[in-house]
Amino acid sequence: MSDATLHATDLNPDDFAVQIADQIESFLVAVTEVAKGDEPDSAVPFLLLEVSQLLLAGGRLGAHEDIVPDERYEPDPGPEPDVDELRERLALMLEPVDVYSEVFDPYEPRKAPVPARISDDLADVIADLRHGMAHYRAGRTTEALWWWQFSYFSNWGSTASATLRALQSLVAHVRLNQPLAELDGLDTDQELMGDETLEFEAGQVMAEEIAGPLGLGRKVK
Repeated sequence: MSDATLHATDLNPDDFAVQIADQIESFLVAVTEVAKGDEPDSAVPFLLLEVSQLLLAGGRLGAHEDIVPDERYEPDPGPEPDVDELRERLALMLEPVDVYSEVFDPYEPRKAPVPARISDDLADVIADLRHGMAHYRAGRTTEALWWWQFSYFSNWGSTASATLRALQSLVAHVRLNQPLAELDGLDTDQELMGDETLEFEAGQVMAEEIAGPLGLGRKVK
């Protein structure tokens, strides 16, 4: 199944696979466009919107019964597209707010927050989704759905959820005129962060300093 036939008229738009593939393709296209940096003033609101919509597809995959692939072993989908350039573009554009703290598993007691990057998260999610899309475009629909469901549980679902929480928190800080603690010294090279690490010593970055460049002062319709 090529790009040209991905939305062919003979495909049933009510079919579960078609709907999931459409939602995933929309996310892939949208984030790739945002990463180009042509409209940095709307980057964060658009990412918030796109990750939210992607997680709707993820929720549908998660609620669906286990999808069993047609073949015992996964067919080779071909070379994996490089996501490093996209990762670097997003990191550059989101530099003031790229790093955030995350609790990896809320059901593991007494786990300290760990540092993460929105740019890394989005690139990792896209790598997972592209892998499944390669199967879908080759006509291996069941294989694609299996991969998207499996990787939703094992990686991209939790990663996208953490990213959504960070984006939502960022937008909320600005819309509610609540200053953000400056992320001085916080980096993903650190393995763990305790309470003392989270008490950043660098003062405050006022919301208005990042609202304009990242498009947080406007709404996406």
